[in-house]
Order: sequence, then C-alpha cells, then structure tokens
Amino acid sequence: MQFPESWLREYCNPQLTTQELADTLTMAGLEVEEMEPVAPPFTGIVIGEIKEAVQHPDADRLRVCQVDVGGPELLNIVCGAPNARVGIRIPCATVGAELPPGEDGQPFKIKIGKLRGVQSFGMLCSAKELGIADDHGGLLELPLDAPLGQNVREYLNLDDTLFTLKLTPNLAHCLSVYGIARELSALTGTPLKQLSFPQAAVAVQDKLPVKIEATDLCGRFSGRVVRNVNTQVKTPQWMVDRLARCGQRSVSPLVDISNYVMFELGRPSHIFDLDKIHGGLSVRWGKEGETLKLLNGNTIKIDDFIQVGVIADEKEVESLAGIMGGDATAVSDDTRNIYIEAAFWWPKAVAGRSRHFNFSTDAGHRFERGVDPEHTVEHIERITALVLEICGTPETQCGPMDDQKPHMPTPKTVQLRVARAAKVIGMAVTQQQCLDALNGLGLPAVVASEGVISVTAPTFRFDINLEEDLIEEVARMVGYENLPTSKPLAPISPKLRAENQRSPFAVRRELAALGYQETINFSFVEAKWEAELAGNADPVKLLNPIASHLSVMRSSLLGSLLQVLKFNVDRKAQRVRVFELGRVFFKDASVVDSDTTVKGFYQPMRVAGLAYGAADQLQWGSTETKVDFYDVKGDVEALLAPLVPVFEPAEHPAMHPGRCARVLLNGKAIGFVGELHPQWRQEWDLAQAPTMFELELDAVLARNVAVFKPVTKHQAVERDIAVVVKEAVTHAQVMDAIRAANSGGILRNAVLFDVFRPKKLKAGEEAAPGSLAQDEKSLAVRLTLGHDERALEETEIETAMQAVLEQLKQSVNARLR
Repeated sequence: MQFPESWLREYCNPQLTTQELADTLTMAGLEVEEMEPVAPPFTGIVIGEIKEAVQHPDADRLRVCQVDVGGPELLNIVCGAPNARVGIRIPCATVGAELPPGEDGQPFKIKIGKLRGVQSFGMLCSAKELGIADDHGGLLELPLDAPLGQNVREYLNLDDTLFTLKLTPNLAHCLSVYGIARELSALTGTPLKQLSFPQAAVAVQDKLPVKIEATDLCGRFSGRVVRNVNTQVKTPQWMVDRLARCGQRSVSPLVDISNYVMFELGRPSHIFDLDKIHGGLSVRWGKEGETLKLLNGNTIKIDDFIQVGVIADEKEVESLAGIMGGDATAVSDDTRNIYIEAAFWWPKAVAGRSRHFNFSTDAGHRFERGVDPEHTVEHIERITALVLEICGTPETQCGPMDDQKPHMPTPKTVQLRVARAAKVIGMAVTQQQCLDALNGLGLPAVVASEGVISVTAPTFRFDINLEEDLIEEVARMVGYENLPTSKPLAPISPKLRAENQRSPFAVRRELAALGYQETINFSFVEAKWEAELAGNADPVKLLNPIASHLSVMRSSLLGSLLQVLKFNVDRKAQRVRVFELGRVFFKDASVVDSDTTVKGFYQPMRVAGLAYGAADQLQWGSTETKVDFYDVKGDVEALLAPLVPVFEPAEHPAMHPGRCARVLLNGKAIGFVGELHPQWRQEWDLAQAPTMFELELDAVLARNVAVFKPVTKHQAVERDIAVVVKEAVTHAQVMDAIRAANSGGILRNAVLFDVFRPKKLKAGEEAAPGSLAQDEKSLAVRLTLGHDERALEETEIETAMQAVLEQLKQSVNARLR
C-alpha cells in the first residue's frame, strides 16, 4: 500500500515528524517498508511563462525563448524541447539553481552559457530533469493559472514523502488512506476528519434491473444511473498527482475517479457504459465454457476447477465479480451514459480467483480480505459527486439509488478477559486501558461483567473473530515498543527418545554416509507424475496452485527425485545419488481431525533415494561399473540394519517389471526398491536407468534394542555344500529351507558364495554325462555351525549337515552335486 504523507495528514495530522509518523505506524503493526521523497533535492527552480519563442539562427532544433519568471526583466533562454511555445507555463531553472544529482551523484548547477553563439540565462525543465517522472516528452507544462515566480517544489508539493506499507492479510481495513488515518487517530489521539456524503439530486427515475442469483457470492449490490456525462474532459492534475503517488497511472476521468475512491476509502467499484449493457444485469456464478475479455486485454475461460463469480447481462458475461471489469462494457471517450456499481462480495467467493487466471488486481486484493459492506451507498454518492465535478455538464442527470441487501454479514460478538489479555501481552493492563484502546480503534466495547469486555465487531473489521484478535488490538495500542522484556519461566524436562527408535536426523546421517545427498522439494507436483509414477488416479488437488502444472499433492517422493536427477543430468552430472525425507498425501475418509491430522487425508512420512551413474567414485584401483539393483538393495539393507529386511518380487508403476522388489520387515511391506521403468526412462530422456527405493519412515526409524550376548569360547565349524536346483528356485527359498532344517540348534549362519549355470548348448550338441541340465543351476552355500558352551563333535556336525540336505531335498527338490 503506497500513498503520499500529505494525503494522510488531510484526514489526521498529528504533531509528529515524518520519521516519528513512520515509527508510530510501524510499532502498531503497520510496517512502513519504505519512505522516499516525491522528488530528489533541487533548488532555484521557479514557475515561468514563455512570452516569445523564435528559431535559433544557427540550429534547427533550438529556440530562443523570452521567459517571464515574475522578475523585472524577461530571461533569454535557449531551449531544444519540441513543445517550447508561447503561452505555456513551465519550470524554469534560473542562474545559480541546482538540478537533481546526475549519475555521478553530483548536483548540476545552472550557469550563464552560450549555445551556438546565443547566451542563455537559465534552463527550461522537463519532468525527467526534475526527477519526478521517467518520461522525457518535452517541457513539463503547468496549469495556466500557476503563479509566476513561485518555487516549483512548493507549487507541486514536491517536499511530500511517499510511504509504502507492508500490511499483513488481517489489516484489510488499512488498505485505504482513510483507514490508515483512522488507525493513526487511535494511536495518537489526534482527531479524525469526519467524512460527509451529500446525496446527489435525482433528476431521472431510470434504474438498471439487477438480479442477485448467488447470495453466497454477493451480499449487497448498489448502483446508480448517470446520464449525459462528458468523458472527453481531462482528469484534474491534483487527482492525477495523487494517483501517481499511489503507484497508479491516469487512464481516463471515469476510471481515475473509481481508482481514486478505492485508494481514498478502500472501496473498489466499477463504472459501466450503460449503453453497452443488454437488458439488465445478473449477479451469479460463472458457467463452464463462458468467456470474458477483460480490461487488461486478456480473455479468460471459465472452467469447473473453481467457482468464479460474474456479472452478466442478457447476452454475455460483462465483469469478473470483485476482480476486474470486462472490455465489452468499458467506458471510453464516446461514453455518454454510465452505471456506477459498488457491491459487497464475500471474501471466500473472491479469494484465489485472480491467481487461478494468473493475474492480480487491486480490487481482488481488497475484496478477498474483506471490504466494508455497510457504506456502498455513501461511496457511490462520493463517486457521483466527483463525476459531476469533473465530467458533469448542464445536461447531466442522476438516477435514484438502487440498493439490494440479500445477504449481509452478521455482526460477531467477541469477549475479552482482561486477565487473559495481561497474561498474553506480558504486562499488567487495566480494564479501562482495554476499553480505551478498543473504542479508539472504532471497536465498540462495553463491560459485560467485571474483568470481561464485550466487543461487537464493526463491519469494516473482518479479522475480529477470537479473543486473541482483541488482545492483539490492545497490544498494538499499548505499543510494541512499550512491552516489557521478561524472560519466560517454564520447567525444562528433556524429552528422551525410546531406545527402540532413532531420529529422522540419524536416518539422514546414515544416508549421507552411504554417499547420498539430501534434497528438499515441493509437496505439490504435476498430475502426470501421480498418474504415471505413483499409479494414483485420484490425487489430492490444490484449489490455488502456485503454478498451473503443480496442481496436486504428491503420494510418492519418486517424481521429485527424478526431477532433481533430470535437472542435474541436463547439466552434465555423471553421478547422482540423492534422497529425501518428506510427507506424502492420500485421501482417506477414515482420518479424523486432531492436532496432527486433517480430516479425510492421510499424510505419512517417507524416505526415498535414487542412484544414477557409476557405482563408485572415479578411481584407479577398479574398473568403473554402473550402479544396479543390488547396489541400492545393499544400501537399503544398510539403512535398516540391524533389522534384516526380506525382498520379494513385486510390481510398481514407476519401476521395471522384472527388476523391482517389495521390501518386507517382520512380515510387513514397508516399501519398494527397483530400477526405473524403461518407458519412463525413455520419456525422461535418461542415458541409463536409475535405481530407486521408497520406504515408510516409521519402519526405518524402528530398531531393535541391543541385548548383551557373551562371545562363545569355542571355535565355529564351517562346511560348504553345493546343491543342484531348478533355475526357477530362488535364493530365498533355498535359505528358508536351510533355516527350517532340524540342525539341533547349532546352525549359526548360511551364505551363498557361488552360482554355476551350464553353458547353453548349440544346435545338435549333447550335454556331457553327469553335467547339469539346461534348466538347472548349482548353488554353493557355506554353513557355519557352533555351540555357545562346548566344542562340536563330528557326529553332531554330520547329523546337522544331513538334516540340511534332507530339508533342501524336500523343500526345493535339491540334490547334492
């Protein structure tokens, strides 16, 4: 919110310097983000009038002007501006004047000079040379009644200061100069100038039919017909200057009037060209497929993703409710009859709609935060008065006010406990202090009971809903700088983590030790990722995405990691190993509201990793190999250690059908590990398939509590066996059979250390006698046997070995090789 200090002081003028004024606003929560002068420093520039302008004898583009600056003699000044002509009044820098500093930071001093042989006793100035505009379109032309010889800084009020406020969303009532003045009056006790809105004389009984179909969109709609206005007049300079100092350029008189009242009173309004409206107006929700060309030139199309309010006539949509008018009914130089509209749009009906169409407006910014519904009629009277003053003609006629109030907000009553306020603020406050603070802000406060104050929120305060809101207002009026500094007193008790849990930070350190780097990504992703990589046909959709393609909440971390991989590969990264700990989102009707959950949504934490490129860093000691499934499987085992996971073949939408495994821990599935599906590898244009994993974080955080076990004093015994099984028999089946054998409790471990498969036979070639069949393989397993209390006897060892072989035969039809 930007505005000039002088405009604010018209409504409330406390005895404070500019800096003190800024500090007062900032310490009340209205942060003054920036202060800058309207114009840079300069001296000696006065108002002059060109009495004579003749061609320079030796230069086609120069004129020799005789300039009257209110002195006894005319000044001879050479000027090259294209609009230098007799009769105009302009800024004139006399000899000795100093212009604003240039690029070198030094002021430019005016001296008597010669241009092509003609003496010049000064300089005629443009707005750019004075530092008050960027446009160098010639001399700055002043009104013809500007007093000759008066200092330009004084005449144009260039010693004014521009304030830029950084307002929080709950301060919608301060999005106007008058709203800020109301706050300043409460803060300083300086009287606030009261506004009056005299009613315009009604000369015609014309009314435009308006039907409010959606009361959840529009709670109040006021309007008036004004006929025979002159739109070809020029906007008064005082209004142009004030709009410019609010950051708004002048467009046309009617548009400028509407914008002026918005900055003055916080009331966005719209002025229609009455003759371009077909029949009456209808206030309703837009229908899918309807289009509207806006005043900014954009054409929008209404879809079913989000409800959008519109104002439509009998033929087409004419305006985007609370945001921007349409081009079809825009006022122009040919406009003669107008319809002035001021409405109350429910904040929830406007919020997010501008962002949905990728633009923002001052009107939408105000309406989505809340605009006072009580004074639409008074503000139309203000607009009408300005229209009559600026665009009025002897034939101008005003119609009666049409005011419809189908759904006005219900005033909210909130109670404040003085003791609670003192506790929250951190200093003692009295009941009278609270009453004075609240009433000073225009919040009608009365004593409900001893120590309890009741406040009925006024119509311009949409942010007063809770007791804490009133406490904040009291604190602002007390002044944040006046609050005491007191150290908090609270018992400190350490929160000890259970021994069977580790922290997410420990998981991060473990993955970092395995060579992965952490990434942090948005929780909202492309809908395409959810469909392709997560197989999620019904993701959680965002109502107001920050970007059109980031429209859904993720149910998998893999898409985010692939995006990081793609970003790095496109920048010639050869080896990428990344991981993320993050939340994923699912729809789940069984979830209820609580301190940590949201009704209808399941939001678990997961950990995911991705490896791409070489398995190891570049080195001389070994040949470079590409990372594969088993490398990442080993990383998962290391991450879960000392727990031992089990891997079983599975399918995942993002992973290769034959190179994907489900990870099980204690019989429960906790995630997947596998290569990227060839289809997605091709779509993402990757030279090789990355290997990925994604696990439930809760399962990863769990760990077994360490249990002391003495080291046996007796040496273990190792025996190797080689068994022949069918090719279809898996390693897991073999290990399960070995562990199931009745070994008498002395089997300690079993490790596969060799696999042998026969060479494929050529056509007509026969296998050697006793060799393996083509559908068989030989597995070599090392068994470790031992006893904690004694050495093993040979008979025990042999019995255990036979039990293992017998179990392998029964379970997987294995034979000893």
